[in-house]
Amino acid sequence: MSKKKNNKRGKRTVEFFENLEEKAMQSEAFVEKHSKKIVAVVALIVLGILGYFAYDQFVVVPKNAEATQQFLNAQNNLSKGNDSLALGGKSAANPGFLGTYEEYKGTNSGKLAAYNAAILEFNNGKYQRAYDLMDGFKSSNKILTALKFGVMADAKANLKKGDEALSLFDKAISASDDKFTSYYFTRKAGLLALALQNKSAAKKYFSKIEESYLDYDGGASDAYIEMIKYY
Repeated sequence: MSKKKNNKRGKRTVEFFENLEEKAMQSEAFVEKHSKKIVAVVALIVLGILGYFAYDQFVVVPKNAEATQQFLNAQNNLSKGNDSLALGGKSAANPGFLGTYEEYKGTNSGKLAAYNAAILEFNNGKYQRAYDLMDGFKSSNKILTALKFGVMADAKANLKKGDEALSLFDKAISASDDKFTSYYFTRKAGLLALALQNKSAAKKYFSKIEESYLDYDGGASDAYIEMIKYY
């Protein structure tokens, strides 16, 4: 792949990060798809199929609709800068992201609510709570999965658990095959390793930037790359 194509791809990824909340909503389908294994007994096939459609129509779909509406209400408050209302969880009248996650964990909207709630709790300085909520977030989107581990790593770093944070940054780096995403967390891990005076880890991360991610770095890590050569 040419450098020009790499730069274009990097630009697209940067734009993704800058519009993360909007992309997060677009990346997950709000209607969850379910499948059911039919018991291999001829006499039960018809009952099994009817049972599945009954459950899907009268339980799954309504729950997804309810979860989606609550999520969108919380998102609306977030877009208006009402972070406390967006977080919610204090009353049934305003479930917010917390209430949506706790009530609808099995739905895609519930999972996205866990992500948004984790970000808000992190901003409030509640790092363990943010970690626990983000741990409940699941997504098939590789970039969102990388971001999940990145936030969890930041939470552990703020809880003075540097080694655990580095391990989570490693997961963030490998979660996505997008080069900018991998570079972003490699650099964060390198800076944390330097702060922890973990010279071997710092050398590993910044050497990786020099080998694979210079097109995305823009010279930001040059001093660190030069410094670790003498470790």
